[in-house]
Amino acid sequence: MSAEDTIEIKNTTSNNEVDKQQGFKAYVIRQYKKNKIALVSLYFIFALIAIALFADFIANEKPLVAKYKDNVYFPVFREYTVDLGLSEWPSDLQNIEWAELDYDFAIWPPVPYLPQNLDFSNAQSVGPFDEQRIKSLHWRHWLGTDELGRDILSGMIHGTRIALLVGVISMGIASFIGIILGALAGFLGDDRIKISRARILMCILGIFLGSFYAFGARSYILADAIAQSFGSLLVELFISLLIFALIMFIFNVLVRPLKKIPYLGEKRNLPVDMIISRTIEIIVSVPSLFLIISIVAIAKPSIFLVMTVIGATSWTGIARFIRAELLRVRNLEYIEAATALGFNNFRILMRHAIPNALSPVLIAIAFGIASSILVESILSFLGIGVPADTVTWGSLLSAARRSAQAWWLAVFPGFAIFITVTVFNLVGEGLTDALDPRKKR
Repeated sequence: MSAEDTIEIKNTTSNNEVDKQQGFKAYVIRQYKKNKIALVSLYFIFALIAIALFADFIANEKPLVAKYKDNVYFPVFREYTVDLGLSEWPSDLQNIEWAELDYDFAIWPPVPYLPQNLDFSNAQSVGPFDEQRIKSLHWRHWLGTDELGRDILSGMIHGTRIALLVGVISMGIASFIGIILGALAGFLGDDRIKISRARILMCILGIFLGSFYAFGARSYILADAIAQSFGSLLVELFISLLIFALIMFIFNVLVRPLKKIPYLGEKRNLPVDMIISRTIEIIVSVPSLFLIISIVAIAKPSIFLVMTVIGATSWTGIARFIRAELLRVRNLEYIEAATALGFNNFRILMRHAIPNALSPVLIAIAFGIASSILVESILSFLGIGVPADTVTWGSLLSAARRSAQAWWLAVFPGFAIFITVTVFNLVGEGLTDALDPRKKR
């Protein structure tokens, strides 16, 4: 045996010992780092997150620090406190053009524009390499402007925040729904929950009447709330859910006297898995993009509504993943031991089953964030759901339709969408390889 083979065997033995000491998490991290493309993609996502977090400090019409009339101000920081209602702008700094003030000194962000700022001197889609009417090089539009004179680079920077918010929040909603329903379907199956015939009957009646009075009878109220604002929709939806819960509570109270009847008191298996699986199949059968467009098109434009609708229609894949994993996990020895110790199903599910079945969900979330960003870009491109004054990558790309000669309006936003979706997919593929024991290297 050569020295190189001996060294390789020692390294392999050392890695196995580390795996035993540090567990599955250390193994996954080390396997993920071996995929250089996925690792670079993860670093790129960290860079996007940094841009999204500090967008106001990178591109803003206000200086970062300024001395004006012998007073030192931090305008970007103060904007946060003003928005929160914790402070107010001095009277001489309200409704002003920040670039026109005579400062004692000022430190400006790298990009001295907000996405909504209109530079009338450089309107009509000035390109990044065209001659621009600017005071100095610092005020140059490095990626050009659109037909209104809005800075494209500033829109790209602040659009990063919108894209990541939509991806993360919508998949957070989808993950919550998918994990809960998928876990219930996989862990409980069709034979772990037994309820009386009386309760089954009353629940069916309660669901029917509750849906009618909570949603059917209030359909016009909900439709008006959708047209008014996202906040009004949440309030009316909360009221509908309260009505539904109250009706279900009343019908469940009526179960007690009915259970005294021998036939109605007899218990039967509740097919939780079948009910949730059929629900997933129904939702999957409806084209999600058309469903999202239909809901968003009739509502008042709101980025929060877009996030909610995308999340509420994207949970089926996550539910399927965790259901399949829990069908395997629920038969393992530690689950049987917890059951033998007398722990209830809820504790076993939340403390033992779900935490050990989340690995495939991470992969689905990574791919789901990419899909959510793409869906939001499509909606913004079509001018649906997103307010007109909100600048996103999709809205910048849509501006290229009105100015066919302005190539930069299509290239830069399109490239940003392509790269972001690609890196999230690459991260998902990297997690797939790292979590798959068959691909252990």
